[in-house]
Amino acid sequence: MHGVEGGREADGSDHSPFPIPHSRLHDDKILILDFGAQYTQLIARRIREIGVYCEIWAWDHDPAEIAAYGAKGIVLSGGPESTTVHGAPRAPQEVFDSGLPILGICYGMQTLAAQLGGSTEAADAREFGHAEVEVVARDELLHGLNDHPGKPPRLNVWMSHGDHVATAPPGFVVTARTDRIPVAAMANEEKRWYGVQFHPEVTHTRQGETLLRRFVAEICGCRTLWTAANIIDDQMARVREKVGSDEVILGLSGGVDSSVVAALLHRAIGEQLTCVFVDTGLLRWQEGDQVMAMFAEHMGVKVIRVNAAQRYF
Repeated sequence: MHGVEGGREADGSDHSPFPIPHSRLHDDKILILDFGAQYTQLIARRIREIGVYCEIWAWDHDPAEIAAYGAKGIVLSGGPESTTVHGAPRAPQEVFDSGLPILGICYGMQTLAAQLGGSTEAADAREFGHAEVEVVARDELLHGLNDHPGKPPRLNVWMSHGDHVATAPPGFVVTARTDRIPVAAMANEEKRWYGVQFHPEVTHTRQGETLLRRFVAEICGCRTLWTAANIIDDQMARVREKVGSDEVILGLSGGVDSSVVAALLHRAIGEQLTCVFVDTGLLRWQEGDQVMAMFAEHMGVKVIRVNAAQRYF
């Protein structure tokens, strides 16, 4: 018999099983190398919202682990450093040797340019806020995107930078520019390496979600497997694999953690689960009855209620 303990509120939603083995749920994934940007977590959130699993690692993570991770693409985040300063953070050479698609965002594009033979320079003043970029060449990342009627296409984006790319590296084409910077986006289509000076992960960049989706789903070829329904199915499969024919006891408090665990376990192993609800008398008025009604009566979970109020008063 297995014992499980949790803490607090149930999720009663339902969904249809997804027909893939749980071991493959993380097969299609993106690696984000963090250079210290304020928006790095937001990059990860946007990619996961698209339905693709991703992880954030520091830019100086063990190169051997980066090479062995098995990502389908790599994102280089922004950061507060300057590529014009000696000793500035650099992407490991293994990133370029991997043959994977790369998307450099802000500082990520700057280090991409600096490391591959382009040049960067410091601006007279930092640019922070709304900007309008003009798309000047077609590539797989920006083609067809236009926030304004007419040609050339123009995009409303969000900038936050001091340095900028002055010249693109050999093999790259400048795909966008602004009145202030000559390289707002660049692409090496043969290698599937891209850079944008603006931040597609923030909502102020109107086409940002489309741009990120194109990179992870079309350019990197990631399937959108990382969804709430598939994660639930993945966890249920893991539970069944671990529990087998054994029985499980769960300490149920009626709060979020233990209630979610109870709902998930019940869906995974049914009658093999027994929950123990200890009513301490410290809950809100009739909350103990509500817990029993929700799990025992509504969801059909096997729950043993222990009235222990006298022990606590």
